[in-house]
Amino acid sequence: MLTKLPFLLSPQLYRFAAVAALLAVTSASCLWAQSSEHAFDVKRIALDWQGTEKLPSAVRDHIIQRLKASQAVQLVAEASQADAVLHATARIWTTGYVFSSPRSKSNQQPAYQGFATAELTGKDGKTLWSYLVTPHAVGWKSITGDLSDQLVHALLEAIAKKDSGEKLAGGGTPSAETSSTARIILDGAGATFPAPIYQKWFESFEHARPEIQIRYDAVGSGEGIQRFLAGQTDFGASDMPLSDKQLGASSGKTLQIATVLGAVVPIYNVDGAPGGLNLSPEVLAHIFLGNIRRWNAAEIRVINKGTHLPDSEIIVVHRSDGSGTTYALTDYLSKVSQEWKSAVGSGTTVNWPDGIGAERNEGVADTVRKTPNSVGYVEFIYALQHELNFAAVRNSSGDYVKADLDSVTAAAKSAWTGNDDFRLSITNAAGKHVYPISTFTWLLVSADIRDPAKKAALHDLFRWMLTVGQKQCGLLGYAPLPANMAGRELQALSSLD
Repeated sequence: MLTKLPFLLSPQLYRFAAVAALLAVTSASCLWAQSSEHAFDVKRIALDWQGTEKLPSAVRDHIIQRLKASQAVQLVAEASQADAVLHATARIWTTGYVFSSPRSKSNQQPAYQGFATAELTGKDGKTLWSYLVTPHAVGWKSITGDLSDQLVHALLEAIAKKDSGEKLAGGGTPSAETSSTARIILDGAGATFPAPIYQKWFESFEHARPEIQIRYDAVGSGEGIQRFLAGQTDFGASDMPLSDKQLGASSGKTLQIATVLGAVVPIYNVDGAPGGLNLSPEVLAHIFLGNIRRWNAAEIRVINKGTHLPDSEIIVVHRSDGSGTTYALTDYLSKVSQEWKSAVGSGTTVNWPDGIGAERNEGVADTVRKTPNSVGYVEFIYALQHELNFAAVRNSSGDYVKADLDSVTAAAKSAWTGNDDFRLSITNAAGKHVYPISTFTWLLVSADIRDPAKKAALHDLFRWMLTVGQKQCGLLGYAPLPANMAGRELQALSSLD
């Protein structure tokens, strides 16, 4: 009997409570080779499929067909016979209906949205590879064929690569300084956006290093920064990059290390635009400024040809609390709209020109869901897991791109130039397949820690997150760092030695 995927987080910290029983969302190709071992060498795979619904089962059947036809792997029935187990699931839902012929209103077909996820684990239960796939924007395939084909293609491509050549030092082995029986407690506070993956990381690290206890208080970026700069915590967490002036407020040198990637998506509740709305930078800015007030405005209709848009007032919903999600959106709008930059600017909190305020992703999503003809913004994975309609956004290359973890990773690869300043903003990054409202999240740590045991423990924790932890990032829907950037950050951590 194949094992089921574990419940990854405590209910108190798992923000995706509505889908806690499902397979946690996995990300695009989190493939990392540890020192002294290959990424993976897999010849026989057992499939552990989660769920029995009709459309997801069609995805499963297609995956089985593709794997059986493959010359790269052999599909076996039992985990005991396999080199690795592919834990996978899919979710597909109806977003509305479209007419198959413009001349007939009686023959309508359902429009679908969804995703498929997979995690490949070795015989020791460790994650070898993980993947999340959303439907292609265009194409003739059914959604079930599209999702399964993309997933199998990515799996076989990763297996063919085997050892990626990335030699990042792994964590998990107690250092001489922290192997004593005395318990070392590390305190951190800050951003809520990465709280689920941080909690997962901390639990996993503590399992490997039981002499270390990590306590993290998800109080928001602003409060977390204040506590860290005041010396009240050992590390802080921020969804916005700190300036040199802010970093200068600390008593010594502070490292700001990017940990994972995420994205912000515009969500909407508009009758007649079930799953295919396009929004340009100009339209987004003018909607949130209150300059475009009706859904059938010419500026919206011209980029959504063939979509019925009602002659209804646009209801704007925004965050009322301080938020890294707000920072990412307003940072983007400040880059693409001079009017927005002058009138509002960027920050975790701003003086919104228009709209209804709501707290946290849950509040914004719930308000948009209950309010016809409304628009708001939430984190990408939150929108996906809660089956929210979200728009494609035109990027700097002129392409309308819906967020997925590949397009978010592409933004980081495009924006990072290879230097040692990891505070860069990646909103509105260049590139054809880039999603333009993508962002890093960061951890802050002092390079001048006086307690040698605590300093060594923090060093080992950060190295673990940038190596072993990156393979787990997909388990909760976060995109991994580009491998070369993670390697550069490992070098920067040498100041903690």
